[in-house]
Amino acid sequence: MGLEDVFKGGNIVTGLAIGIGAAVVAPAITPVLRPIAKSLLKAGLIAYDQGRVALAEFNEHTSDMLAEARAELAEAAQDAEAGAAETAEAAEGTAQQSSGRSVRPHSSRT
Repeated sequence: MGLEDVFKGGNIVTGLAIGIGAAVVAPAITPVLRPIAKSLLKAGLIAYDQGRVALAEFNEHTSDMLAEARAELAEAAQDAEAGAAETAEAAEGTAQQSSGRSVRPHSSRT
């Protein structure tokens, strides 16, 4: 009878022996495993905290870039409005000048 027979529904006595052996060995292994488990938890907490800090910095940089982009768009819109207003004023001034001119007929000297 091999070990695989035990796991395939073999003898109940063998299963009980494995369970009792694990219960006896567990207190001997626990003092060794506890510090390992604690150090793994500490490493996980440190990684989590560093991840939170990195994400917060990333979020801050992204917000800064977004604010800069919005400011540049607003500035470009203001420049476009100012340029359009100057063009409209120049066109209006030209129209007023051309309508205010008197057109004299050319006299021909013969």
